[in-house]
Amino acid sequence: MRVLVVGSGGREHALVWSIAASPLATEIYCAPGNAGIAEDAICVPIQATDVEGLVAFAQKERIDLVVIGPEASLAAGLADALEKEGLLAFGPSAKATEIESSKGYMKDLCTRIGVPTAAYKRFNDREKAAAYIREEGAPIVVKADGLAAGKGVVVAQTVEEALKALDACFDGSFGDAGAEVVIEECLEGEEVSFFALVDGDHALPFSSAQDHKRAFDGDKGPNTGGMGAYSPAPVMTEEMTETVMSTIVRPIVEAMKEEGRPFKGTLFAGLMMTVDGPKVIEFNARFGDPETQAILPRLRSDFLPALVVAAEGGLKHFDLRWKTESCLTVVMAAKGYPGAYQKGTVIRNVELANAIRGVTVFHAGTVQTDNDLLSAGGRVLAVTGEGSDFREARERAYAGVEAIDWEDGFWRSDIGHRALK
Repeated sequence: MRVLVVGSGGREHALVWSIAASPLATEIYCAPGNAGIAEDAICVPIQATDVEGLVAFAQKERIDLVVIGPEASLAAGLADALEKEGLLAFGPSAKATEIESSKGYMKDLCTRIGVPTAAYKRFNDREKAAAYIREEGAPIVVKADGLAAGKGVVVAQTVEEALKALDACFDGSFGDAGAEVVIEECLEGEEVSFFALVDGDHALPFSSAQDHKRAFDGDKGPNTGGMGAYSPAPVMTEEMTETVMSTIVRPIVEAMKEEGRPFKGTLFAGLMMTVDGPKVIEFNARFGDPETQAILPRLRSDFLPALVVAAEGGLKHFDLRWKTESCLTVVMAAKGYPGAYQKGTVIRNVELANAIRGVTVFHAGTVQTDNDLLSAGGRVLAVTGEGSDFREARERAYAGVEAIDWEDGFWRSDIGHRALK
C-alpha cells in the first residue's frame, strides 16, 4: 500500500514509524514531515492545511490511504475533499470534527444524550461570562470554544485568574477560537486519555494514556500541548474500559450517526475519573500528542490494517493485540514554551539515545541541515522508553533524555509520578 501521513509533529512521527513496520506498506509519504520522519518516509513540502495541494498529491501518487494527523487539517475538510475524489482517508469529516473544533457543540451533545460531563454554560458576551464566573466562584474552568492547539483551556484557581483567561479569549489571544467561551465546573479526580477507533457505526477500544499538560514539575505552570505521557493508564481496567465504551463512546458514535455526521477515525475522550464515575472533559477527533508516542510502541498487531478497516468499515469483526509492557514519553521542549521560544538551536546525540535498549526518540519539531539537527518548534522531541513496568519504562526514557545534548531545551523530571505512586 502507498500511504500518505499528514502532519509534522511527534504524533505523526509515531504514526509513520508504526506504519513503516507493516509489511503491507510499500511506500510512505509525509506532508510536510520533519527530520525524524524523513528516516522512515519521503517528506513532501505541502502544509497540513493545504487541502487542494494534498488532494492533488494523493491523486498524482496514487495513494491508497491518507492518514490525517492534525485537528486543523480535519477541521479544514481534508477528509471530505479526499472522499469526494474517491480517495480513502483515515479521519473524520469537518462536520464530525466539530466534536473537537466546537467545545460548545460537544457539551450540548453530551447533555442531550445523557453522556456524563461537567456542568457548563456557553457565552459570546464578555460581561455576562464575567458575571457568571463571579457568581460561581473558583476553581472554575474557562475554555475557548474553538481549536487553540491545546492552549485554550485554563483551570482557574481564583476568580481573578478566570477573568484573566476570559479576557485572553475575547481579546483575540486564540483568534476566532475565543469568540465564544465555555465555562464549566472544575471536576476533581484522575485524568485519563482514552482512545477508540471508529468506522461510523462501530467503535473498537484502542488504548489509554495519562498526559501531563502543565509545563513544569509538580503540575505547575501554564497548560501546554503536553509535556509527557505514559500508557496504559492504571485506572483503565477491563471493567472501566467497558464502562467508558457503554456510557460514553458508543452513545456518542450512535448520536453522531443519527445526526448525519458519522464519525470515522480516532475518537479521543479526555476523561476525569470522579467519585461518581468517568466524566467527559473534552473530545478530540484524532490521535493525541504525546499520548500516541507512548501508545503505539505497545501495539503488537499490524497498525496499517486497523487504519484501513476503520476507514472502510468493518471494525465490528476486528480486534487488536497489545504487549504487556508499559511505555513512558518525556517531551523535550524549547526554553520559553508554551510562550515565545527560539528556533534553530542545535541538538546533538539523538542517535545515542536511540541506541539505548527500549528507547525511541520521536521528532516533533526538527529540521536537518547539512551538518546539524536544529529545533524548529516548541515541542521538539518526544523520548519514549518501553519497559516491563512503569518504573523501567521511566528509567529508560530519562536515560534517553540525558543522552541528548541540547542546551536550549527543557523537560519535566516527574513524568509518570502518578503511576509510580
